[in-house]
Amino acid sequence: MSLVSYGHALALTVERDPGAVALVHDDRVTTHRELDLRSNRLARAFAKQGVSAGDFVTIALPNGLAFVESLFACWKLGATPQPVSSRLPRHERDAIVELVSPRLIVAADAAEHPGRPVFTPEGIAEAGSESAEPLPDVVSRYRMAICSGGSTGRPKVVVDHIPGQLDPEEPFHGRGRGSSILVPGPLYHSGPLINCLSVLLRGGRVVLMTRFDPAEALGLIERHRLELAIFVPTMLLRIWKLPEEERNAFDLSSLRRVVSSSASLPEWLYREWIEWIGPARVWEAYGGSERIGGTLISGSEWLRKPGSVGRPSEGRRLRIVGPSGEDLPAGEVGDVYFMPPGGPGSTYHYLGADPRRLPDGWETLGDMGYVDEEGYLFLVDRRTDLVITGGANVYPAEVEGAIESHPDVIACAVIGLPDEDLGATVHAIVQTDADLDEATLRAHLEDRLVRYKVPRSFELVREPLKDDAGKVRRRALREARLPR
Repeated sequence: MSLVSYGHALALTVERDPGAVALVHDDRVTTHRELDLRSNRLARAFAKQGVSAGDFVTIALPNGLAFVESLFACWKLGATPQPVSSRLPRHERDAIVELVSPRLIVAADAAEHPGRPVFTPEGIAEAGSESAEPLPDVVSRYRMAICSGGSTGRPKVVVDHIPGQLDPEEPFHGRGRGSSILVPGPLYHSGPLINCLSVLLRGGRVVLMTRFDPAEALGLIERHRLELAIFVPTMLLRIWKLPEEERNAFDLSSLRRVVSSSASLPEWLYREWIEWIGPARVWEAYGGSERIGGTLISGSEWLRKPGSVGRPSEGRRLRIVGPSGEDLPAGEVGDVYFMPPGGPGSTYHYLGADPRRLPDGWETLGDMGYVDEEGYLFLVDRRTDLVITGGANVYPAEVEGAIESHPDVIACAVIGLPDEDLGATVHAIVQTDADLDEATLRAHLEDRLVRYKVPRSFELVREPLKDDAGKVRRRALREARLPR
């Protein structure tokens, strides 16, 4: 089948099966037909606010039907949705809005954006009076624009150069039309959003969670007989830490693929999942919203290449670059650079930042790693997160993975703190609800890490360290602990 617009892809599903379920959220079931009609009405309401082809629309809503309706309303007008967290601090959201200059903001509180047109949930409800007739077919130039804080802490927006069209017959994660997926992460991140979108546009069914809960996630997979699930490592960790009898009580036989993305997956945790549900069903994806590069690996491959995130996918190329710009041989750690099939600048552009691109066009996401003789990529960490203590390199992801393997640890963030003698010391911030102490954690790490990687100091906290997408604001944590 040829390429069709996102709006037309939705209409094609309605023609084939008007009663097909598109979205399940908080026990509310929405069919593809309902989504098509509701987004037609909302698109007309957006158009009355001045939204047209080429405009950005900032969406600051929690996961739910209104969020998904707003996405399709944008695409049916040829506009580009630009999602942000509904809980983002106001000064951060203001900075993003200033950067993007959207034609419309879809948010819960109009008072937070004085002087700018705001469409509230009440406005979405009132859009029900608009016509639900099909709109002229149009293709958005850019399908989405995703926020990223980056290593500098300043906001930037990744404008995806994929237009709002696809072949709805093309398989996704090995599944054809009408597949089903659990999306437990926030739709303002590219991983959950792309997976939600890809299944919906192929006539499939998305079960969307407002907030992740490990037992609830397994219950949804069982109840709705879901084929796919997209998680971040923090979610996989929390599921694994459920009591074994509780985990095994759920029927996960419908699952064909569990995909981990967005952050580094510790080797021990990958192995635990393989042993639990089988290597053919556990996958890991690596990449970024920029889409300059990406890799994918199945559990079956991973058992042969433990620790790898796979080889480049979809025609992308990679190289490992040393400090002087030289190509490094297999086994040597350096900066990971990618080249997309379409060449430099073909997959995205930034608002508010410049790409980290070499003169010959190769570009990096900021990660460090190495490749083996067969071209499999092994990541070690982000360059900006590296802690150099006494001349030795310590990669926070490795230390965090070892600490999080303790059953009483909910999450961990490892940072470097300045030290006159060593240059930096390794400091671990550990989230726990138990009565853990430093001695217990040190004993746990004795046979998991060499001595210089064991944190010099530990800090036990109760408040969450990671957001809904499993991301750690490591820079902010470090700055909060620096001496004034």
